[in-house]
Amino acid sequence: MNFRNTFFLFLLLFTTVAATQAQSRNDAFIFGDALPDAPELAPRGKFGVGVRTLTLTHPAQLDVLHSKDGKDPLYDRPLTVEIWYPARIPAGKPEVVEYEQVLGSSNDPKRPLIPFTFPGRALREAEPDPGEGAYPLVIVSHGYLGSRLLFTYLTENLASKGYVVVSIDHTESTFRDAAGFPSTLLNRALDDLFVLNEMARLSKSSKSFLAGLLNADNTALIGYSMGGYGALNAAGAGYSAGAAKFFTQIANGSTALQTRTSSAPEFKDSVDPRIKAVVAFAPWGMERGVWDAQGLTGLTKPTLFVAGSKDDISGYEKGTKAIYDGAVNADRYLLTYLNARHNVAPNPPPAEALKPGLHLDEYLRYAEPAWNERRINNINQHFVTAFLGMHLKGLDYGKYFDLKESANDGPWTGFKPRTSVGLEMRHAKP
Repeated sequence: MNFRNTFFLFLLLFTTVAATQAQSRNDAFIFGDALPDAPELAPRGKFGVGVRTLTLTHPAQLDVLHSKDGKDPLYDRPLTVEIWYPARIPAGKPEVVEYEQVLGSSNDPKRPLIPFTFPGRALREAEPDPGEGAYPLVIVSHGYLGSRLLFTYLTENLASKGYVVVSIDHTESTFRDAAGFPSTLLNRALDDLFVLNEMARLSKSSKSFLAGLLNADNTALIGYSMGGYGALNAAGAGYSAGAAKFFTQIANGSTALQTRTSSAPEFKDSVDPRIKAVVAFAPWGMERGVWDAQGLTGLTKPTLFVAGSKDDISGYEKGTKAIYDGAVNADRYLLTYLNARHNVAPNPPPAEALKPGLHLDEYLRYAEPAWNERRINNINQHFVTAFLGMHLKGLDYGKYFDLKESANDGPWTGFKPRTSVGLEMRHAKP
């Protein structure tokens, strides 16, 4: 056999193996795929999903990690975002992407950073599908510590249903670049609002793939833990004077958080009418006095709270449920996972977190002791789809929330027989 024939035989073999591996990845169970007992709205929608990464820069922000004697220097704050969107997937091309993530924490020498990858159902740099015109915008915010890739089961799922979904890597608050807590306390809501402005700008730029693809005037915020803390503030729940005082104590005298309190004139002016709804997973802060009764009255956007009844990070009775009870001016829901702790929002534990010898927290960062995380993911997909469908698309999904408070008292609409157990749903109107 001559060299040319050998070369083409090798090329054919390589292509066949690569295609087989790609198909195998496409057929394998991937985070967010519907389990047999998934509720009705959990499966993906009709759109293919594209994904791209952008780096944004928020200029001249207060650098509270370098405050001195109450004075804050300025810095240009970089923000990496991942964007999922309805896309055209070429025939025969696997809708599979490989995400790069890390275990560990950059601020903990006992937990070194360990890179790993995991697959998702999206195509990198795919051509946008403008089939339904400008899609609603969803902005997603992780916890402390966290990552923009912590919720791919949900971000991909929503994009497949006709949303442009933007998930933020909050600088100084990720696994890779963890820094002082004052940055997280100040910047969460500010990052959300900046990204909203940037998405609105890019949607009008002929140079951006987002041109005409999204409607920033029809936006929802989704936040988990510290992400929920920031999303609620961005949507109108002003922080308390006590929260501002605590911030000053830990930030070398900086008073920067004062501008996000309910009594600050600049805070009231910052509440953005483009935000139509909020989903807050286990929002942090109520047990620490971050909000008082006055601050919670400022939340007027429809809000879906999701929490575990045994949450030992954000709290439940004095935490998320107390926020739900106090947000008296919002049409609000509270979905409770009975006996769950804090991890009611992230992807399941990756395979790398199961390896022996790792710090236990690498696993506990994702896992729920009393729940199957994939089951939680499917339930979240169902209810977030219903909630955003009602408030961003005007869909008649109210029946999915017109439920008995306890799923143990009878079947819930949208759930298969014998599967609606261990859950509670509360609803309160203004």
